Amino acid sequence: MQLEKNIVTYAPGLETDSEIDEIRALGKDYIRLMSYYSAAMLEIETKFKVLSIEFNGKFDRNPIEAIKTRIKTPHSVLEKMNRIGKPVTVESIEQSLSDVAGVRVICSFVDDIYRLADMLAQQDDVSVLRVKDYIKTPKESGYRSLHLIVEIPIYLSNEKRFMRVEVQLRTIAMDFWASLEHKLRYKKDIARTQAQDIARQLVACADAVAQSDQQMLSVRQQIENAKAME
Repeated sequence: MQLEKNIVTYAPGLETDSEIDEIRALGKDYIRLMSYYSAAMLEIETKFKVLSIEFNGKFDRNPIEAIKTRIKTPHSVLEKMNRIGKPVTVESIEQSLSDVAGVRVICSFVDDIYRLADMLAQQDDVSVLRVKDYIKTPKESGYRSLHLIVEIPIYLSNEKRFMRVEVQLRTIAMDFWASLEHKLRYKKDIARTQAQDIARQLVACADAVAQSDQQMLSVRQQIENAKAME
């Protein structure tokens, strides 16, 4: 009964009987691995909260609007493992996937993204394994965000264990666009020509959002310069 309860806690989002059976087959080892990812996710979230406090003290403003966290659902884990052709074992999941634990940091301005990423990378217990800059090089869809894969130690009762976490940093405007684009992307029964037109409109919206981000950054910098001259 306790195993079933833990599966509900750490394995929501199961959509088919076969998926439920696959997770049950992994048993307590899967639940334990998800608890490690949860701990690593909490460590990264805490680091950003501390950085936000320090940043606020130095610059008299908060660079972080919100922090969101998530553990990849078993459905998503199983789908990705099957897609990349890896066996569905606890060891293979940990070795093959870098985005089981995710932390999304919503920033006020574009320069805050890079400053916070640099501050995180400078911490001696954080290793940045991979960087994908979709702000400087947006995806074809128009998606913009800075993605980091980081490795961080978690301290258990009898060992130190290194876990990977995906960190996404984006502005409020980028997050607004990405949230709506995600919802619209999964709408069904749209003719191909109409879908292509919608895709073009979404790219245009993403470009407008990016332009607004740059304008808002410019306004903030003008205000800061004016205060410095007083």
